Amino acid sequence: MSHTIRAKSKLLARVRRIKGQMEAVERALDAEIGCADVLQLVASVRGAINGLTAELIEDHVHQHIVHAETDGERARAADELVDVVRSYMK
Repeated sequence: MSHTIRAKSKLLARVRRIKGQMEAVERALDAEIGCADVLQLVASVRGAINGLTAELIEDHVHQHIVHAETDGERARAADELVDVVRSYMK
């Protein structure tokens, strides 16, 4: 079973909180509040996204690299992780 399925409710709760934070950004822009306040809201969203990303990467490493059953699975998981990290850092 995939780690994202096993932790589905926890991950979805985090995504829903991030969604709420994004809605707060939208409301702030709609209400034309000060740019410093909007930037603070955006920074909190970025932090939440980074936290979610870190958790998913950590789980991926443990599940698919550290505890892989074969070297082929380990290599495939490592390649997937490298691709994701590269796209994340663009």
